[in-house]
Amino acid sequence: MSAMPRSDSLLRVRDLTLAFGGVRAIAGLSLDVHAGEVLAIIGPNGAGKTSMLNAITRVFDVSGGEILFKGQDLARVPRHRIARHGIARTFQNIELFDAASVMDNLLLGRHRFAHGRWWQQVLRTPAVTRMEEDARAQAEAIIEFLDLSAWRNAAVASLPYGVRKVVELGRALCTRPELLFLDEPASGLNPEETRELAFWIDDIRSDLGITVVMVEHDMSLVSAVADRVICMAQGAVLSEGTPAQVQRDPAVIAAYLGI
Repeated sequence: MSAMPRSDSLLRVRDLTLAFGGVRAIAGLSLDVHAGEVLAIIGPNGAGKTSMLNAITRVFDVSGGEILFKGQDLARVPRHRIARHGIARTFQNIELFDAASVMDNLLLGRHRFAHGRWWQQVLRTPAVTRMEEDARAQAEAIIEFLDLSAWRNAAVASLPYGVRKVVELGRALCTRPELLFLDEPASGLNPEETRELAFWIDDIRSDLGITVVMVEHDMSLVSAVADRVICMAQGAVLSEGTPAQVQRDPAVIAAYLGI
């Protein structure tokens, strides 16, 4: 199924392919992400969901196609500059600095913003001090937003798994993205933590104005927060619609059942 372009498309993926040797993880994928929506990407294991996310965020070099974010082809953007374009993500496996505090991990999310020239940093000029104070204020705002105050100064290694997932989300938010990718954000969470995550995703979209794309298996979370769902199979779009529409699609049911 080919995605239909809309005037509010923030991200347009066209004929995306990704191959590892002779294996095609993504096969001619086309989709749109509309500004202000929560889009869920679902599909059976091996469907290419995380490979698609890794291709868009430049973890992998694509084999072909276009990834247009606000008209610019991300396939031509150096991977270390993706965050500077207003894109952030979380990972299936939590990627944090365990020995550092929650605050220090969040401050890493401010790295994409200016911190002055090297000589200003050495001399600790007033301009650098103001930048550092602003970075800390932004991190504090995210700590309050995600109810992380109790763990502000705790080492990440000492935190429960669910809290670490929230810290990783907070670090992504500290980059002030326009587009946020969440890779299986409910993985490993208990039902109460998943319900809290649903509220946060809704607030991230409504209060912070961030467009959200999440790869997720938990259909209760998908049904609670997603405006639109895309089901992938064998590296391509199989079905697209509301959560209810996609769950009723016979092709989706067959893909999950392997028939």
